[in-house]
Amino acid sequence: MLLTQKDIMRTVNMIDQQHLDIRTVTMGITLLDCAHPDIQICADKVYDKICRCAKNLVPTVEQIERELGIPIVNKRISVTPMALLGNACEAENLTPLALAMDRAAKECGVNFIGGFSALVQKGMTSGDRRLIQSIPEALATTDIVCSSVNVGSTKAGINMDAVKLMGETVKKAAELTKDNGGMACAKLVIFCNAVEDNPFMAGAFHGVGEPETVINVGVSGPGVVYHALQKCKGQPLDAVAEAIKKTAFRITRMGQLVAQEASSRLGVPFGVVDLSLAPTPAVGDSVARILEEMGLEVCGCHGTTAALAMLNDAVKKGGVMASSSVGGLSGAFIPVSEDEGMIAAAKSGVLTLDKLEAMTCVCSVGLDMIAVPGDTPASTISAIIADEAAIGMVNSKTTAVRIIPAPGTVVGDMVEFGGLLGEAPVMPVHGESAEGFISRGGRIPAPMQSLKN
Repeated sequence: MLLTQKDIMRTVNMIDQQHLDIRTVTMGITLLDCAHPDIQICADKVYDKICRCAKNLVPTVEQIERELGIPIVNKRISVTPMALLGNACEAENLTPLALAMDRAAKECGVNFIGGFSALVQKGMTSGDRRLIQSIPEALATTDIVCSSVNVGSTKAGINMDAVKLMGETVKKAAELTKDNGGMACAKLVIFCNAVEDNPFMAGAFHGVGEPETVINVGVSGPGVVYHALQKCKGQPLDAVAEAIKKTAFRITRMGQLVAQEASSRLGVPFGVVDLSLAPTPAVGDSVARILEEMGLEVCGCHGTTAALAMLNDAVKKGGVMASSSVGGLSGAFIPVSEDEGMIAAAKSGVLTLDKLEAMTCVCSVGLDMIAVPGDTPASTISAIIADEAAIGMVNSKTTAVRIIPAPGTVVGDMVEFGGLLGEAPVMPVHGESAEGFISRGGRIPAPMQSLKN
């Protein structure tokens, strides 16, 4: 297809003026062949394989960035859920595996590495339990390691024993990093219906159904969508949806190009392009401002869920035609601390935790980068996780919780994380207890939707 001067200038403007970027190129690496009963030998094998497979990732992506003139913000690695290796290890504390991941990722020069993870939607093995117990120390003693735990699925139901344990784990992780606002919790995601090909952190891991290595790309572009909607003032919502679809197509084509180039040059199979609109704290790069451009006075007011549902659907419809393989999470992210408009709406009190929960019914992922008071009980955090997992389970979609009970903070305080993680206003939670519900444990059975075979 021949590019016209108008096409080229439009793309240049999207990059220079509208915050368009490729949010991440993520290499997935299987580590199943690194399992060993001796944890130090296992850790050494993990380090060696990551370094061997990903040694050319950063220089190759940086070369693509220079040649194409497309900003590629992050280079990342995802690995096999480490609990699978933990099952072969005899050690109680699996932190050495996280330390090996951290060292290898730094050696390769990437921004983050994900996969200190466990999949426990139906039950926990010894390795799963030991990995979860190691998460607080692992995240407190590493810099760029991310962790995730899948506690539920539409097929299996919700493992409430794991939900209870994850509430306690989040509290411990916050306490161990209390000097920097509970930063460890910003690297920990609790999922329902986790996907195996997600390129975005903190929830990325390399699924057991994936190839030996793979390249997955995550696109962004809230600013581009926002600018497109400024040309739709006063038009009906179906016209707005069409504008979003066309914009998502252009954004995703750029992601497809980068993915193909990275795959070819690295000799690694291309996996998916994730269509997600991933905001940043920068002004003009906000999902919340897109919703407000549709006609909402403030993100979080009545109508927000409907507007977000339309945005999410239009992004998927436009993007799916632009890539040979779409996957990951694919939609609109609503991380409070990472979105300038969300931060403003939360500080004003219009955007609440309950409204965010409603919004997660129709968007990608879930309650993301939300700070709550430091004295929030573990049972309350577990209850929030359970609510979000239930939404994912019943609706057959991925949902997640990344919540930070920032030590020593109260409602109205601000917690600084820096960089793409931004800053989070401490939001109120309900004071009434869910302890009796959470302490029951057991499993919430899978819904009728699971009986599709």
